[in-house]
Amino acid sequence: MVVGMREDERMEEPELWTVGEVARRVGVSVRALHHWDEIGLVKPSGRSWGGYRLYDADDVARIHRVLVYREVGIPLAEIAEVLSEGDDAAHLLRQRTLLSERISRLQRMARAVDRMLKGSTMNTKLTVAEQIELFGSDWSDYSQEAEQKWGGTPEWAQSAARQATMSKEDWVKVRDDVRQLERDLITALDNGVAPGSPEANALAERHRASIDQWFDASHAKQVVIARGYIEGGRFFDHYEGQREGLGAWLKEIVDANARAHGVDPATAVWE
Repeated sequence: MVVGMREDERMEEPELWTVGEVARRVGVSVRALHHWDEIGLVKPSGRSWGGYRLYDADDVARIHRVLVYREVGIPLAEIAEVLSEGDDAAHLLRQRTLLSERISRLQRMARAVDRMLKGSTMNTKLTVAEQIELFGSDWSDYSQEAEQKWGGTPEWAQSAARQATMSKEDWVKVRDDVRQLERDLITALDNGVAPGSPEANALAERHRASIDQWFDASHAKQVVIARGYIEGGRFFDHYEGQREGLGAWLKEIVDANARAHGVDPATAVWE
């Protein structure tokens, strides 16, 4: 589809929107639309004479379907596969079911936050002494750095809601699981496990699961978080203290696993 024709011819053509117009209409970034085009997830139906992307109503409808599937936590690579199956009615029914499930989860989170606000669960909050006992004397420093980066985001609120319902026994399990994961990461690094291998991908998924217990963690979010492992700061120091080069290697296996799930680490954003 190309613009630049006579006015009477253009009137017979369906309405087309530029990438910037579509971004404003649906509330997604231009960068994301460019990326979706590049990976074949949502390709615009037309181009202008200058080569600019042009989207029609069907393209916009597909973008909306992508946004719903992304909202319920389905990775972009899987969304492309899902959209290739079934008709519009089938997609709408599936999305209605997925949204209902997400609404239920969010309602449970909201109730947890309400309980926290009322003080009914404050007795499960770790004291400073218990934090030091479980996680070491610099636990509060890690928490402050994380809050500086993510405080005020929906994910931070989701994490707070989940923490509000945790007992000390739950925190002990979190500590033990993290320590075991780090031991397994060090062993894999020492054994020369290559990023992108099945073993490395499995470790990357365990790392993502350790984040996902606090908030819904997509592969893109995991990539963004892992960037901090090579940028200095408390988390960089922590992994370097465990094993030299561990943070950089962990980022490599996270990036490789993300690629396998259709996420480009170079362009991944918090979404």
